[in-house]
Amino acid sequence: MDPPIRSSLALRSLPLFASLPDARLEQLARQCQWHQLAAHQPLLLRADPQRDVYFLLSGRLRVTSYSAGGRQVSFRDSVKGDWFGDMAAIDGGPRSADVVTLEPSTVASLDSAAFMALLREEPLVAEREMRHLAGLVRQLSQRVIELSTLGVQNRLHAELLRMARTEGIVDNVARLDPAPLHEALANRISTQREQVTRELARLARDGLVEKDGKAMVLRDVERLSRMVAQVSGAG
Repeated sequence: MDPPIRSSLALRSLPLFASLPDARLEQLARQCQWHQLAAHQPLLLRADPQRDVYFLLSGRLRVTSYSAGGRQVSFRDSVKGDWFGDMAAIDGGPRSADVVTLEPSTVASLDSAAFMALLREEPLVAEREMRHLAGLVRQLSQRVIELSTLGVQNRLHAELLRMARTEGIVDNVARLDPAPLHEALANRISTQREQVTRELARLARDGLVEKDGKAMVLRDVERLSRMVAQVSGAG
């Protein structure tokens, strides 16, 4: 694939860099390495010793990991505007997960020294980075609670609700396009694909979920939210 064109305009689309002066964005664009990847390609591996930070300019990526026995555990999908790899850049530790492309993607990367200099020189960017890391801690804490206290059905409901909020809810309806694969959902909630298939079939019979072409439509997000709240103690 042809290499992407270095563009300060592309960097401006990232929430992390919003409101930075044009001259600073131009400097960042020159410092970045630019990558164009096909679908289903590894971008980042846990064994990788480098500490670059990556910024997703287009496409979709999956942050995932594998156990010693080869079982996949998926943490989240990244969409345009997300960034990752920052923890290793900040603390110098090893990578915590692998990252693979789900569709053709354009990514810019910044080495750890340049990223740390950016945080020191731009307080607003540093504040956004702190909020980003705090959000990841909250998400992972919630996942630990769900895996420790909820059954498979309830974990699936909670995951569908998270995906609905990410994709956007309009008139109590959320459209997940393309529909998540049953195996991918199983990897997210630490279960087997067959259990996910059975529960989705039950939700379809109850009118909460339906297929629309390649998409999955959640027809009553408020009801799904109540179901999650009842078992999680949030209601």
